[in-house]
Amino acid sequence: MELLKDYHLSQGAKIISSSLPGEKSKVLLELQKNIEGSVVSYPKKMPIALKRAKGSIVEDVDGNQFIDFFGGCGVLNVGHSNAFVMEYVKEQQEELVHALDFPTENKLFLIQKILNNLPEEIREDYKVSFGGPTGSDAVEAAIKLAKIKTGRDGIIAFSGGYHGMTSGALAVTSDTFFRKKISSLIPNVHFVPYSYCYRCPFNKEESTCNYDCANHFEWILETGHSGITLPAAIILEPIQGEGGNIVPRKGFLERIVKIANKHGVIVIFDEIQSGFYRTGKFLEFMNTKAVPDIITFSKGFGGIGFPISGLIYKRDIEAWETAEHIGTFRGNQVSIAAARGAFDFIEKYKIEDYANFIGDYLKEELNLLALDHPFIGEVRGRGMMIGVEFVKNKTSKKPFPEYLKEFRTECFHRGLLFEVGGHYNNVLRLVPPLITTKEIVDAAIIIMKEAFVVCEEKNLSQALV
Repeated sequence: MELLKDYHLSQGAKIISSSLPGEKSKVLLELQKNIEGSVVSYPKKMPIALKRAKGSIVEDVDGNQFIDFFGGCGVLNVGHSNAFVMEYVKEQQEELVHALDFPTENKLFLIQKILNNLPEEIREDYKVSFGGPTGSDAVEAAIKLAKIKTGRDGIIAFSGGYHGMTSGALAVTSDTFFRKKISSLIPNVHFVPYSYCYRCPFNKEESTCNYDCANHFEWILETGHSGITLPAAIILEPIQGEGGNIVPRKGFLERIVKIANKHGVIVIFDEIQSGFYRTGKFLEFMNTKAVPDIITFSKGFGGIGFPISGLIYKRDIEAWETAEHIGTFRGNQVSIAAARGAFDFIEKYKIEDYANFIGDYLKEELNLLALDHPFIGEVRGRGMMIGVEFVKNKTSKKPFPEYLKEFRTECFHRGLLFEVGGHYNNVLRLVPPLITTKEIVDAAIIIMKEAFVVCEEKNLSQALV
């Protein structure tokens, strides 16, 4: 879309430093190392110090410009510093910033926008509640609401799921790396397999699969000897993000929801990363026939990076008493204004359709790369939430995280940023701004092609085993 070009700093990468990081970035990176906590992670993988950004392009303090296919970890759905959204932000900053949970026109307009973007046949069934500013806050609130409503304590989560870093959110996150030094989190959390067809946990092929993962979940609820008592809720991502941008098999979510409903178990869909048009629709569940009881939202709802989170939940599970769940920064007025601006921008530029168009184009280009390069096992995704899984051999599917690490470094030095995830850290995760242009995609693909040439010269002889 030609009009979207104006919302970007440029239409491609531009590296002017003789090496990366550049000299100015080196100074700030060293200062950060000395005075900021050691948990800092992203600059260690992508060592730059940022100065400004617009659309899908970020610029470091040395003047190098990078294509941002990381998108602030899936936050910048309408791009960095979107001027359209910034007008809403500036107007709100001059009027009111902090309002606790008092009603404002700003907030109530956003709630109405959220509800009106749900499918017409169910929008009257839901309410909205804001929480603290992060996705983890939303997950904590959802778990609490489910426990209060049911009077039960347990939670079932899914392998490959990521839900945040606070105690409850981390307890339902499957990656043991984040929990290996912590002896206890919230109790009575159990994990079941997700529909990861490329690496089926039941070793089935598509032709022999009978939704064994869903059947296993049903068995757990129906047998008295599974060792798991009836939980308050299940929580899952309708497309797994950190787990590797995994799209479940068609029909899986519907089966899981039907089983949970049969047993009176509340269904929480974590749409923190897949939501706000990331996969084309307003929320990913709208691409299916599965209807959750609670939806957690954050990330892209802030439009251009403003922190916001909350719940969309069915009226019939309302269980809060006054002040039973509070938070000083729930529903910050500037973040709410940014969300309203992002909604209006998406409607004006028809981003719902564009996200599918540009996402399909990017996947087509990646699938063409997969034909020529032996280490791409699978390209998957929906809209602008895409995963590319790297393997040593397409038959054995043995993960090849070492190759992907090297590939990311080569892409970085040519001006392309992206994140790595997956069960084995072997998945290239792409969550670019939804306004990314075809020209920027083409520039990114050229960088990938150049990086592949270098990486395959180094790895081909040792990998095909």
